[in-house]
Amino acid sequence: MGKPTGFLEYNREVAKVLPPKVRIANFKEFRTPLNKEKQKLQGARCMACGVPFCQAGMMIGGMASGCPLHNLVPETNDLVFTGNWKQAFLRLNKTHSFPEFTSRVCPALCEAACTCNLNGDPVSTKENERAIIETAYAEGWVKPQPPAVRTGKTIAVVGSGPSGLAAAQQLNRRGHSVTVFERSDRIGGLLRYGIPNMKLEKSVIDRRLKLMEEEGVKFVTNTNVGVDITAEELLKKFDRVILCCGASNPRDIKVPGRDAKGIYFAVDFLKKVTKTLLDSDFTKAPYEDAKGKHVLVIGGGDTGNDCVGTSVRLGAKSVTQLEMMPMPPVERAASNPWPEWPKVLKTDYGQEEAIAVFGHDPRVYQTTVTEFIKDKNGNVCQAKIVKLKGEKDPKSGRMMMVPVEGTEEAIPADLVLIAAGFLGSQKYVTDAFKVATTPRTNVETKLEAYETSVPRVFTAGDMHRGQSLVVWAIREGREAAKAVDESLMGYSYL
Repeated sequence: MGKPTGFLEYNREVAKVLPPKVRIANFKEFRTPLNKEKQKLQGARCMACGVPFCQAGMMIGGMASGCPLHNLVPETNDLVFTGNWKQAFLRLNKTHSFPEFTSRVCPALCEAACTCNLNGDPVSTKENERAIIETAYAEGWVKPQPPAVRTGKTIAVVGSGPSGLAAAQQLNRRGHSVTVFERSDRIGGLLRYGIPNMKLEKSVIDRRLKLMEEEGVKFVTNTNVGVDITAEELLKKFDRVILCCGASNPRDIKVPGRDAKGIYFAVDFLKKVTKTLLDSDFTKAPYEDAKGKHVLVIGGGDTGNDCVGTSVRLGAKSVTQLEMMPMPPVERAASNPWPEWPKVLKTDYGQEEAIAVFGHDPRVYQTTVTEFIKDKNGNVCQAKIVKLKGEKDPKSGRMMMVPVEGTEEAIPADLVLIAAGFLGSQKYVTDAFKVATTPRTNVETKLEAYETSVPRVFTAGDMHRGQSLVVWAIREGREAAKAVDESLMGYSYL
């Protein structure tokens, strides 16, 4: 602990952001990091707690508290404070595969569990992490790490999202020969097409992929395993297979009028926007999809917020975001104490931009859609919505959100984006490999294990645990890699 009184002397400070009306002019990242001297002072705020919940990654009250990767947070924060940037990178590299991703898109579970929350603002650990990894890239410390010796073992990773990439990186460095299969035209999975460019510039992904290729990882795109290549072929050619296909079954809204034109799943919409940008080298965006339209986003999570920010950039006439649950409190409730994840109101970048452009928060709480109305050409033009209230189910005892009579109304909706979450893995993949699944359609394994019901077939990420965070996917990929390595070699150094 280089500065015992640092948390008392220095206020929390994070990267500067461009004003909403300025940043919506393009799809670029809009955060300007602190300079090195200011960042060092943020490292000084770390208290080096005797029990560092920031790196615990444990479940408390059904929610994660602290970093699932168990990053050595107090140590890296102290190294930032003392200006030992290379040592900070080496320390972070022990536990983390891709700090450049999480330092941009992670909700910072480490900060939510920071002890400084008890009487003030948490340490800006996420900003420190970004400063560490970007300094490492700038200084040339992030180098390919090809194995000195190859084991002769071969592994196929199906899916190139964060879990698949983490597993591939670890196993390749161990000396196994790894091939990653991706059904899309570009590597990255959720990182590439599920997260908008203004949150994670795709050049950041490409920078890491280049390193992995130099290390020896092989990438195969436009190959849909279970369609273009069979499970039997993969198992015949490779010693082990890891399924990292994500929780890619979007939850639908089953109401009258759902067949109207102009209603899309959120990820399909976001993918189209990103693909158009990438295919045109950022000279073109699909403005025709939202320009001048009343956009309705169904779902209040991160994906819904991404749809709001994207629609604003595409010139939407208005944006409304529906959320079934009540508005969270501004401050922690007594029933939600530290170090639990704080269930408080969060206004994200997309909502900030909608407020700046339209003059009001786009979110409407305790509301859902009951019907979509079509025009004479079959296009959606309105949505009927209704207010909801909490009511206990007399049979199950669970709280349910039920409609409030007399609150129905119709609102304009020319473009509807369904961001209601995901149900689990896609059936054609699990059927192809004949792996057992849970009632939620996630691939089933033993508790805290990664081998499926089919020998030599493993799984990781959202396909295994259900819809979750990038940091959890990386954790799962690294843990699955260890399990695969042990199954091949009888032991593991991973």
